[in-house]
Amino acid sequence: MSDVKKVVLAYSGGLDTSIILKWLQTHYNCEVVPFTADLGQGEELGPARKKAEMMGCKEIFVEDLREEFVRDFVFPMFRANALYEGVYLLGTSIARPLIAKRQIEIARQTGADAVCHGATGKGNDQVRFELTYYALEPGIRVIAPWREWEMKSRTDLIDFAEKHQIPVPKDKRGEAPFSVDANLLHSSSEGKVLEDPWREPPEYVFQRTLSPEEAPDVPVSVEIGFERGDAVSIDGKRLSPAELLTKLNELGKANGIGRLDLVENRFVGMKSRGIYETPGGTILMTAHRAMESITLDRGAAHLKDDLMPRYAELVYYGFWFSPEREMLQAAVDKSQEHVEGTVRLKLYKGNVIVTGRQSDASLYSESLVTFEDDAGAYDQKDAQGFIKLNALRLRTLAARRKRLGQ
Repeated sequence: MSDVKKVVLAYSGGLDTSIILKWLQTHYNCEVVPFTADLGQGEELGPARKKAEMMGCKEIFVEDLREEFVRDFVFPMFRANALYEGVYLLGTSIARPLIAKRQIEIARQTGADAVCHGATGKGNDQVRFELTYYALEPGIRVIAPWREWEMKSRTDLIDFAEKHQIPVPKDKRGEAPFSVDANLLHSSSEGKVLEDPWREPPEYVFQRTLSPEEAPDVPVSVEIGFERGDAVSIDGKRLSPAELLTKLNELGKANGIGRLDLVENRFVGMKSRGIYETPGGTILMTAHRAMESITLDRGAAHLKDDLMPRYAELVYYGFWFSPEREMLQAAVDKSQEHVEGTVRLKLYKGNVIVTGRQSDASLYSESLVTFEDDAGAYDQKDAQGFIKLNALRLRTLAARRKRLGQ
């Protein structure tokens, strides 16, 4: 295994990736460059660096990527209103291409000839990581330990850790009740107690939201400002992308917003059950669609809705750096040129309720839709010819059925 000289590892500092780090050192006899990305997962990342230093790593990267994550990945996706299978806000899916992109950049910077991730051979993440690796560096060597090593159980991992003097916290010795992935957009929980889709998830599974039952009995009003399809302010205060999503997360959590219990179709072919919490994203999605409702032309809006499932599927499958996603993004971004203004929302016990929207670029005309005198803005007699022309083919079909006695 000496053909690998240096590998950049996507490293969380947790038990599994610490075991992977040591396994790379012993199995490949290579130098390991750990890379830890702060995407807003809410964990202290200092210990990850210290643990990597204790394991003999010389080059260690711990980076705050929260602003880049929201600005360059989350916001472009939200311009498309992307929902996988109609409901999933793609919180895990959208994080992987950023981590993988940065791994490739670090590999170039450090002269590494391989990259490594800790995704299992059953999940979607292995695909997302590796499609990004190859899209950005076609000749890179990819190491996927869960597809290579002989360890098959938690006991095997603990035994390996103890053999190589990797500290194993007491709470990591037993089987975890479920697995968690988190970033600034969402948290996801899967496995173990959640594998039976009939069983209601225990309340202790939820980490980022109050239950709607526990949320305050008084609604909260919030105004979100938009420019070119991106949220830029809350209640008139301009915020950076990461600051804005953080604030929306706080509001969503306190009001029981953003829970999703989903059985989804994985790219690798199986169905899986996941519990997702996306408090700020749920608010943002509702606000963005409300802003589009008065600023997007009907044809553009309906075309966007036609394209959205394809866009969401590309993100879910891991094709962020594909030409088709970039083509769709160009179309989406063109549609957002005049998506600007303010949306007012009411947050109440798990609900996000639109109560107002205004924009200098609005296409909404009170003079056209009023039930009162429109002062000649719309001649209702014009509708007769419009309807007859649209009914022509239907009348022709009906005449044929009548002629044939059908």
